[in-house]
Amino acid sequence: MKDYVLDPAELEALGIRTVIVASPDLQGRLIGRRIPVDGFDRVIENGVDVCTCVWAWDLEQGLELIDAGLFKLCSMHNGVPDATLRVDLGTLRRAAWLENVAICFADPVDVRTGEPLAISPRVMLKQELARYAERGLQPKAGTELEFYLFRNEQRQLRKNGFRDLDPTTLIPSDFMIHEGNLYEPFFQKLRDDLLASGVQMEAAQSEWGSGQWEMTFRYGEPLEMADRHALYKLAVRDSAARAGMTATFMARPLNGQPGSSCHVHFSVQDAAGERLFWNDTADENMSEMMLSAIGGVLEHAPAFMAWYSPTINSYRRNNSGDVAGNGRTWGFDNRTTTVRVVGHKPEHLRFEFRLPGADTNPYLTLVALLASARDGIDRAAVAPEPIRGNAYLLPADEEMPADLLQASKAFVAAPFPRALFGDDIVDHHRVLLENEWKTFMAAVSDWDLNRYFDRV
Repeated sequence: MKDYVLDPAELEALGIRTVIVASPDLQGRLIGRRIPVDGFDRVIENGVDVCTCVWAWDLEQGLELIDAGLFKLCSMHNGVPDATLRVDLGTLRRAAWLENVAICFADPVDVRTGEPLAISPRVMLKQELARYAERGLQPKAGTELEFYLFRNEQRQLRKNGFRDLDPTTLIPSDFMIHEGNLYEPFFQKLRDDLLASGVQMEAAQSEWGSGQWEMTFRYGEPLEMADRHALYKLAVRDSAARAGMTATFMARPLNGQPGSSCHVHFSVQDAAGERLFWNDTADENMSEMMLSAIGGVLEHAPAFMAWYSPTINSYRRNNSGDVAGNGRTWGFDNRTTTVRVVGHKPEHLRFEFRLPGADTNPYLTLVALLASARDGIDRAAVAPEPIRGNAYLLPADEEMPADLLQASKAFVAAPFPRALFGDDIVDHHRVLLENEWKTFMAAVSDWDLNRYFDRV
């Protein structure tokens, strides 16, 4: 058992008063319930119910799609039913940035049949990991997550319409030590709280954007990585709010500034721990399995852009030219490509997938990346030739979606997601994606007014 995992029988003795039972929604946010510690044993035995609407409504928790009867899972036709969250006790840990609170991840099941709820991103990731296990393979993953931190109080900022943002850094500060020192007390406590919560960080730094920061996670098992990612975002938001600041994981929150990424590092080993991406005699020591995995990831990238880049804002980053992934390309230590091969030892060789932004759902991104790589391995897919220079000088890849509407259409039309997840899941996501686009197109923005009001 991991050293941070708590024994349920010892919670009260450890001073825990509240246990948060949590599971990711389709946007990667944690939903669930708070349980008094003296009632957690009943939740262990029976689970705790939540409404299935949490996997059906949009970012603003709008009920219009549910009212319209557009989902088989949750709609007026079936009474908007519950699902039961079954706790995963191997994830029970302190939420150390909160006083006397523990948190435990859970997976939803059908209240009648007890079958896992197929739409759950955490369930989907566990199912993909089972496919790897059937092949005797163990994938490893790590995420690098950037965010912007502002010196504005959270509630007031929303009331002001997110005007007058005050970034925590004012000049480009990528890798600079001096600019980060002012905020070291904040980040030091954040790192300590995350470590006490079982979220191991590798490194942190100030970034190039005004108020932009990055923290990287310890490489490991993909489900644990996704859980750490979700906890990290929760801890950053909570800690920033407590300090009178506001954090955002938008893919590109500011004009004229770079986007925030979620680079994903990936490799595969066998059950004995042998690194299968390494070949002593091959060019750049890349095995055929690694090349096939890259081939699968790039082949299916257009189909999964709706998960890698799930918001309207995602494409402000993708289309910026700010080394945010670029078509179906790969190269050796080349940040202008979508897949960047790094590492010069068997234990270090991996590829970095650069398409996802900080707004991505880590569970769905890992599902898509792992499934695409596995399919490439299964079929011995052929990777394209590596790019040795600037990939941005190549013609644009017309197959790659340039906005959320194109991404939605690519996801719906692609055979691989439907074959893997079934029509119900694909169509469920289609409804949400199309609604996000329609909501965007129906809104008059400041850009519209500034560009057209007195000019047309």
